[in-house]
Amino acid sequence: MKNIVLLCAQGMSTGMLMNKMCSAAKASNYECTISATSVSQAKSAAETADCILIGPQVRYELENVRKQCPNLPIEVIDMVAYGRLDGAKVLAAARKLMGD
Repeated sequence: MKNIVLLCAQGMSTGMLMNKMCSAAKASNYECTISATSVSQAKSAAETADCILIGPQVRYELENVRKQCPNLPIEVIDMVAYGRLDGAKVLAAARKLMGD
């Protein structure tokens, strides 16, 4: 089972997106865990993550997170998908990032 971690400033705004992604995963019978936390917790979250997606509002942290988690695929969430809380689109992006 894959573990997808969403990061944002406080882990709150990605919480709503996380719920939409969980619904999309369930609808497509894709077994995974999705969690949301603050970007300051990136290193500890990476211990069990298969990929990390960063909220567009903290995209400036991308290189910092990549340095902390050098062995993980990490990308910034598409701003439009994030704004629309398009869980299916963001889940698809995570799956592509993991080579799923």
